[in-house]
Amino acid sequence: MHTDTERCVRAVQSKDARFDGWFYTAVVTTGIYCRPSCPVVPPKPANMRFHPSAAACQQAGFRACKRCRPDTSPGSPEWNQRADLVARAMRLIADGVVDREGVPGLAARLGYSTRQIERQLLAELGAGPLALARAQRAQAARLLIETTPLPMADIAFAAGFASIRTFNDTVREVFALAPTDLRTRAPRGTPSTPGTAANTAGVLTLRLPFRVPLNPDNLFGHLAATAVPGVEEWRDGAYRRTLRLPYGHGIVSLSPQPDHIACRLTLGDLRDLTVAISRCRRMLDLDADPVAIDDQLRTDPLLAPLVDKAPGRRVPRTVDEAEFAVRAVLGQQVSTAAARTHAARLVTAHGERVDDPEGGLTHLFPSPEALASVDPESLAMPRTRRATFTTLVRQLADGEVHLGPDSDWPQTRARLLALPGFGPWTVDVIAMRALGDPDAFLPTDLGIRRAAQELGLPSTPAALTARAAAWRPWRAYAVQYLWATDSHPINFLPV
Repeated sequence: MHTDTERCVRAVQSKDARFDGWFYTAVVTTGIYCRPSCPVVPPKPANMRFHPSAAACQQAGFRACKRCRPDTSPGSPEWNQRADLVARAMRLIADGVVDREGVPGLAARLGYSTRQIERQLLAELGAGPLALARAQRAQAARLLIETTPLPMADIAFAAGFASIRTFNDTVREVFALAPTDLRTRAPRGTPSTPGTAANTAGVLTLRLPFRVPLNPDNLFGHLAATAVPGVEEWRDGAYRRTLRLPYGHGIVSLSPQPDHIACRLTLGDLRDLTVAISRCRRMLDLDADPVAIDDQLRTDPLLAPLVDKAPGRRVPRTVDEAEFAVRAVLGQQVSTAAARTHAARLVTAHGERVDDPEGGLTHLFPSPEALASVDPESLAMPRTRRATFTTLVRQLADGEVHLGPDSDWPQTRARLLALPGFGPWTVDVIAMRALGDPDAFLPTDLGIRRAAQELGLPSTPAALTARAAAWRPWRAYAVQYLWATDSHPINFLPV
């Protein structure tokens, strides 16, 4: 979008928050860059330069605005709706791969040369993978500086910097303030602050921004209704769960607020901060563009009343793709309660124990490696589903089936369909909620067929799929609106 100067100028002059994260405005007369909704008086159009990423602004020598804090904008929705090389690279960078494995590791995961990765990212985002990862480190550093009492040396390494000097230089360059000055000037407890100073050791309180509207009913309702005891719970108006992270484990508490998601993270290792935030945002689909999605779905006269009644539905996703695939198999042809029971037994027998200060969570969900050693005869399920389960966990453990953020969606679909016991419904629900494909569709789902019949849509899978072509590329969101016609607990925010 940043190449459409006229459209960008209109968005800046109208302070349209819908475009936050889509592009950034650099002001040549002040040397700063802002989000489109910056509250200051808009600069003259002749003084505006538009960039596709914060990293590109920083590469061009601009510093972040202290009023609108562009580094805390929602992420671009492009990376969640696309499956090309750039989108897959951006999802991996958000997951901290460059910090942990470097650019060669990023390229190896994607199956391209480092030169090709750098060329494509530079062409589309105005910055290479190192610059994009650096911008992410700067954002993490600011968050830790403003929300924790940690010493600056600890913050530097927790944010992913290789040295304290690099940390100091980057913070000064990006924010035009020394780290200690940034902490001193932090506006504690105000709406613009991503967190507060009242954090205990290892615990961070922050705000996850999103584009409005956001309907929390099906989002948190789905996560709470399907929660696996010991791994997930709904408590005191918040969804809580354990997290398996690169450097350790964590516990997150997420509760919906009118203009943000309140997030409380307990981390065993602060180096997991950016990864934990990225995975929580992905689980809650917070980088979606609900206005564009709902406008497309409203073009169908049968869907329009559902969208108008409760706009801004998101797709409830996952923090662990392999975990969700296993749970999808456990949920084949059984009720939600039965699926939770099967999963809870696996967690108790094979999950890794964790210490929850609040006492409600007890385990991490078992890894594929741990599940690959499970005796099939110990599973209380039909023999054919045992075979499906054991084949899946073995292939996940061996890496023959890969479900990470860098997955090639068509290739992964094909590999899943080749597994015994995997039909279209199982593959599409994994594509929708684990891979994040916004166009995944479930025409054979019982809830969808009931909704179709109630609304007067075609009821046969083939005819419904043909009708749903008009909803593309947002059919996964249409599924949420169709599911919402039922009285199932997944459609209601828990009380």
